[in-house]
Amino acid sequence: MPIATLHHLSELDATTWDALLPERQPFLRHAFLSALEDSGSVGGQSGWQAAHQLWLDERQRPLAAMPAYVKRHSYGEYVFDHGWADACRRAGIAYYPKLLGAVPFSPVSGPRLLGDPLAAGHLLDALSESLERQGLSSLHINFTDPAADELLRGREGWLERLGCQYHWRNRGYRDFQDFLDGLSSRKRKQIRKEREQVAGHGIAFDWREGGQLDEAEWDFVYRCYANTYRVRGQSPYLTRAFFGLLAERMPQAIRVVLARQGGRPVAMAFSLVGGDSLYGRYWGCLAEFDRLHFETCFYQGMEQAIAQGLQRFDAGAQGEHKLIRGFEPVLTRSWHYLCHGGLRAAVADFLEQERLGVQGYAEEARGLLPYRQG
Repeated sequence: MPIATLHHLSELDATTWDALLPERQPFLRHAFLSALEDSGSVGGQSGWQAAHQLWLDERQRPLAAMPAYVKRHSYGEYVFDHGWADACRRAGIAYYPKLLGAVPFSPVSGPRLLGDPLAAGHLLDALSESLERQGLSSLHINFTDPAADELLRGREGWLERLGCQYHWRNRGYRDFQDFLDGLSSRKRKQIRKEREQVAGHGIAFDWREGGQLDEAEWDFVYRCYANTYRVRGQSPYLTRAFFGLLAERMPQAIRVVLARQGGRPVAMAFSLVGGDSLYGRYWGCLAEFDRLHFETCFYQGMEQAIAQGLQRFDAGAQGEHKLIRGFEPVLTRSWHYLCHGGLRAAVADFLEQERLGVQGYAEEARGLLPYRQG
């Protein structure tokens, strides 16, 4: 079969990989994925082993690709299949290792099957047929775009799963006040009060691009990021080296807002920009202030999107509290090919019930949005 597996993205030059990308989303770029590998954030003992899949032509040039990882756990994926793995353990079925098509630690929908659609379809079929021979229980593709959905929908053995996130949409606002004017009176007052509370602490905000931070500021960014995990007794997924490599390889895509009190940094939010979207990724603080999270992670990002003329702000995977601040429910999709027939049947039944619940929830959530009617 004309398939190649890359165990490190450095085996393929950046120009060839990036030429397969259909859009300017930063998470799929060679610079981002290789920074994860070169920094030790994936690989080693992380449970993420790079196994990027390529479909090659007769001259060994890639026609299609899928960023992929052999996984020995389900952490850092944000499509939760721990229950499936636990059921397998109790039934004596091996669930790990599995193959995952995704961007590590990044629950952002986008292209997952890159390059020529026909070749991508061949790649899918060849992979699903070879899983058991490779000692893999399953293939999962998370946070797909409509092009991948079209390829996967109706393909034998593939199961679709829905999720729900919250994204903010820029409706051509002139400024933040213009956004507030479109809200109900009660919600408008609530947001103003939250912002006034933060301002009352004497906190000011400073936006930077990736090339504008020095090493001491990057150290601060990482301490904040790591602290969000350590306060919960967990280890951070990303290493300090990842941030340094990303600042070298794609500084123009990085946006960091620093929250300062009396000139001293106390919190930060790290985002990436690509196409017409701002992607809020990581946040952290070294001092606690009431409502600082909402200001740093949400309102600052909204203002930045308006100022830069960006159409969408994806501030992260979870958080119903986003609804009352204007973030709208958006359905996400993932796809799952399970080799074990009994497991596949059980999961298919579960997903059918879950799908109705997710769709109903998203519809109900729309009723909680703060926008004025009409």
